[in-house]
Amino acid sequence: MSPTPPAHREPVFNIPSVILGILALLALIHLARWLFLSDQDDLEFVLMFAFIPARYDPSLLLGGTIPGGIGAQVWSFVTYALLHADGMHLGFNALWLLAFGSPVARRFGAARFVAFFVVTAAAGALVHLMTHHAELSPMIGASASISGAMAAAMRFAFQRGGPLGFLRGDNDDAYRVPALPLSGVLRDPRVLAFLVVWFGVNLLFGAGTVPIAGEGQTIAWEAHIGGFLAGLFLFDLFDPKRPPVDPLADADRTAA
Repeated sequence: MSPTPPAHREPVFNIPSVILGILALLALIHLARWLFLSDQDDLEFVLMFAFIPARYDPSLLLGGTIPGGIGAQVWSFVTYALLHADGMHLGFNALWLLAFGSPVARRFGAARFVAFFVVTAAAGALVHLMTHHAELSPMIGASASISGAMAAAMRFAFQRGGPLGFLRGDNDDAYRVPALPLSGVLRDPRVLAFLVVWFGVNLLFGAGTVPIAGEGQTIAWEAHIGGFLAGLFLFDLFDPKRPPVDPLADADRTAA
């Protein structure tokens, strides 16, 4: 009698390598700042790479005292997303990136997801600039890109056979179900409920009715909305074009 082959098991944690890479980069940057930079050096580092609306108002540049110059006016649209205020801020964003970035990365692939991360970060910074004109306070954190990933996941996660669907598929098939068209976003009650809760929480942050951890810290909720809207409306630009996958096809063939 031949031995029974071991049963195949899916890994408990199936995290895309691009998500692990981004998390490692965020952690390394934060650790390097903590270990190797003095308080003054860290402040200058943050001012160099954070998004500061005052950079774009020549009358408030104070003789060029904001580090980075013209270059920072370009790179800070993205680099601010790589910096975090403290370990709690980093850990909170890391958990949300794992939860919502992982399914989107599995669907998009590594290169498309990195591009998506960059674009949604820039969209969040743009909305922040529009709503905080000439403000000197720096904005940091990956929340705008994570909000974009939430919106992107919403386009397919609730679909039949998707990661959150009642009849979910196996393996990668669950991440390749046809995406919900924009015209159907407000007709799906689950998606609509997600939208109402998400926007409601962010508006509460904006109104100051939700407490924020850390004295003197505020939440750039407008940037969250910018990243979210970019993820929602630009989803199709990053979604790989592939033939529709029927997550029940294998089950139908087995039954036959």
